[in-house]
Amino acid sequence: MRLFAEVGYHTATNALIAEAAKMTRGAMLYHFPTREALVEAAIEHIHAERLALFDAAARPTPGVDSTAHAIAAYWELLSELPFVAFAELEAVARTDTMVRERLGPAQAAFDQAQVGAPFSALAQAGQGPRLQASRDLARFLLEGLARADLTYDREARVKNLIAVVDRAVRTLNRKGALQELWPD
Repeated sequence: MRLFAEVGYHTATNALIAEAAKMTRGAMLYHFPTREALVEAAIEHIHAERLALFDAAARPTPGVDSTAHAIAAYWELLSELPFVAFAELEAVARTDTMVRERLGPAQAAFDQAQVGAPFSALAQAGQGPRLQASRDLARFLLEGLARADLTYDREARVKNLIAVVDRAVRTLNRKGALQELWPD
């Protein structure tokens, strides 16, 4: 996980991973006879770590605005090692079929975890396309922002964009008449 996050998937060769784990190449091959087996085990571990961090971060302090907490907590999670490593694997999966096939179940499980109670403030605990759009908008804008290489005035720009995400989520979550952000 650390090597995927720090040096990237392709640089993190099996030999480098064995060295970092203080294992001989033979011992590593015993446990992970193929790159595919290693990647599968790494994805399972990274996924479990992401879910544990997600679950821990999802509990807001009483009296704190739940939507603001959910957005701020997810933003902070995106800089945590398991999230950085997973983002690296998602980038690799765009062109690597083996990684894409093994990553798919973890992506789907993480998507389902977001529908549950912990981060329901992003979509006021509900189903349907409007509330799914609220979750997706917040999640994917924050993930894109975390991966963006803002070359100037990063802090102010991030603050402004997170404020826009907050307003958009609140608009999509609002009950009653459809808002301009939601075309029917």
